[in-house]
Amino acid sequence: MKLFTFKKCDSCAPEVGVLRDGALVPVSAFGLTYASMNELIEKASPAELKKLAEGAYDASARLPLEGVRVLSPIPEPKQDVLCLGLNYLAHANEARSFSAAFASKEGWPVYFSKRVSYAPGDGEGIPAHEDLTEQLDYEVELAVIIGRDAKNVSMENARDYVFGYTVLNDVTARDLQNRHVQWYFGKSLDGFNPMGPCIVTADEFDFPPALRITSSVNGEVRQDANTNMLIHSIAKIVSQFSQGVTLKAGTIIATGTPKGVAMGMEKPRFLKKGDVVVCEIEGIGRLTNTVV
Repeated sequence: MKLFTFKKCDSCAPEVGVLRDGALVPVSAFGLTYASMNELIEKASPAELKKLAEGAYDASARLPLEGVRVLSPIPEPKQDVLCLGLNYLAHANEARSFSAAFASKEGWPVYFSKRVSYAPGDGEGIPAHEDLTEQLDYEVELAVIIGRDAKNVSMENARDYVFGYTVLNDVTARDLQNRHVQWYFGKSLDGFNPMGPCIVTADEFDFPPALRITSSVNGEVRQDANTNMLIHSIAKIVSQFSQGVTLKAGTIIATGTPKGVAMGMEKPRFLKKGDVVVCEIEGIGRLTNTVV
């Protein structure tokens, strides 16, 4: 099931809908009143989710997807986005060649968080922040959406806490990331967390999902890998993050990026205004954003 956050018009309030029969159907057509994706994730029962996926609905409410403004599936995350660094081997190697700051303790995941007040959706701009950075970079990532409050979860039970997946671009100011040692600031400038175009519920994929993941800049493919290449698995990530920490329903976990980011090039080609970045994951969709 593919779930979207959208607006019928620029001045309209955001709504949540499901893709059914080639069209977008607002959840209200199923008699549900969830006003946001966060609310749906937190409160919808299994029976209501099944109704969205398979149940009858008011056909007059169907909307052509191209006729609405699609937003990020979770435009305003309730908590910081949790992230994995250096979680694909080839990317870990290219990062270390760029800077000694990209070091990790062998066998242990690199965790950090990312401040997101608003997550741009498909078609929205990525701010260049030219007053702050000269090394703007892209990172396509599979994002995991937690479906219910999780604490002290075992690896064996981690799958039960995954609501679904989306595409995330972990935009990064490399000069800020390296200057401050801690990655938080260089990852957290406004507009640095595009996501979309939708959330695909976990039942649509095997666990863990093995999906082709790519990015391109101005039509040139930069990253091309598969999510089965993660060093630290989704089950391990969910389990470790939840030890002694409550992951609230709707928490977003970015699982890391593969080789091919700008900083990994022999002569890095960082993003500049006008560049079009396309991040795509098989079975989920394509996220396109222009640097502005």
